[in-house]
Amino acid sequence: VLQVIFSKYCNSSDIMDLFCIATGLPRNTTISLLTTDDAMVSIDPTMPANSERTPYKVRPVAIKQLSEREELIQSVLAQVAEQFSSPRAFKINELKAEVANHLAVLEKRVELEGLKVVEIEKCKSDIRKMREELAARSSRTNCPCKYSFLDNNKKLTPRRDVPTYPKYLLSPETIEALRKPTFDVWLWEPNEMLSCLEHMYHDLGLARDFNINPITLKRWLLCVHDNYRNNPFHNFRHCFCVAQMMYSMVWLCGLQEKFSQMDILILMTAAICHDLDHPGYNNTYQINARTELAVRYNDISPLENHHCAVAFQILAQPECNIFSSVSPHSFRQIRQSCLCLSLDADHTCAASHTGSCLCLSSDADRTCLKMILIKCCDISNEVRPMEVAEPWVDCLLEEYFMQSDREKSEGLPVAPFMDRDKVTKATAQIGFIKFVLIPMFETVTKLFPVVEETMLQPLWESRDRYEELQRTDDALKELQKKTDSLTSRGTEKSREKGRDVRRGEGNAIVR
Repeated sequence: VLQVIFSKYCNSSDIMDLFCIATGLPRNTTISLLTTDDAMVSIDPTMPANSERTPYKVRPVAIKQLSEREELIQSVLAQVAEQFSSPRAFKINELKAEVANHLAVLEKRVELEGLKVVEIEKCKSDIRKMREELAARSSRTNCPCKYSFLDNNKKLTPRRDVPTYPKYLLSPETIEALRKPTFDVWLWEPNEMLSCLEHMYHDLGLARDFNINPITLKRWLLCVHDNYRNNPFHNFRHCFCVAQMMYSMVWLCGLQEKFSQMDILILMTAAICHDLDHPGYNNTYQINARTELAVRYNDISPLENHHCAVAFQILAQPECNIFSSVSPHSFRQIRQSCLCLSLDADHTCAASHTGSCLCLSSDADRTCLKMILIKCCDISNEVRPMEVAEPWVDCLLEEYFMQSDREKSEGLPVAPFMDRDKVTKATAQIGFIKFVLIPMFETVTKLFPVVEETMLQPLWESRDRYEELQRTDDALKELQKKTDSLTSRGTEKSREKGRDVRRGEGNAIVR
């Protein structure tokens, strides 16, 4: 017995073909459908359904002879089907060539219409980094922190022609906002951030006082941009964030009245270069994993040493040397100060000199204050409005988790504050704000009282917000524990009841 299923939308001819195919008859055979009592059944969509107990019998009546016209049509259809089954019918190669030509025309048109060259190069750089990461994952020893840093000297020089670099004219509103700690650093593209940095050097009079060639300044900023990696946190936007906070503190605290122009130049340059070529893995990882940087610098602040080395390798290129017009003595002073600010691994030592910093009576006091200012700007995200600050926490945790995952896979020690299984956003921020950020900015407030309202107040609010978040998290955890406990008790009672029922049944059977 064969089963034939068809839709109610089939016509009689289609149903007849189905029966012919099921019974092995030619499709053009005329058939009759009979019941078990040899009663004829009409072949159409409304025919009554049957079952295995009441099957229909198929009886061939006659085989249709195709007319000459029908045979011709079937022959044509067969040839068309054969042609379409061949890839040549679609002219794939010709289509590929046509698409490639269209793409070439579009690319040329986009280029002629002034596509931002910086963005193109950034995309190429990202592709290269993705390829490096994929290659690194194929071998455990090829950690992105372990390969030779800056093997390719071409990376140190800008790959773009400076005159074609888009120039952004900053509006008066942007210029005013740029001087405030509340500036939203997430609204700007790399080109715009570069233009803002360029504006800072001109606005502070640094380009004028140190005779910095505007084209050289552009080249230097472009090269700095190219030597920041695409990390979740330690990237070029973080560089801009730190430099912008330093720039805002210059205006907010009147630092040009406390420091010389050379000190301001050192502060701005150190802020821009402070994390150059950061690999996304901190000093602890470098030392524990025995990376090339840790070996090169004998486990002594390998990242800070590397940032400084890259900064001065860039400045060693004549086309990027913004200090080319200063005297050799001044250059040594600038270099020494930048190294001191960047290589001071234990920034907390600066806070211990708070009393001496308040008078600024010596070079040591001024150096102490500059170290505090650099550190404050580097960790100043929570000073900004919540909608600007909070995304940085997510970025930092992503980079921490990336490192801790690698440390686990390589059998290295994992810091609890980096472990995705132990840390939360609230726990990560509360201690940092209370014991690092607030004391650091309180130190600055003693010398510059204006900082209290604009920077300390947001920190207190941020601390309170994260403590409230922590209380909420704890309450939810406690509620979850109670729910799990109740569920566990309910399950155990159900099991005991089931066991009692089975014992009762067993006893009844025995009786």
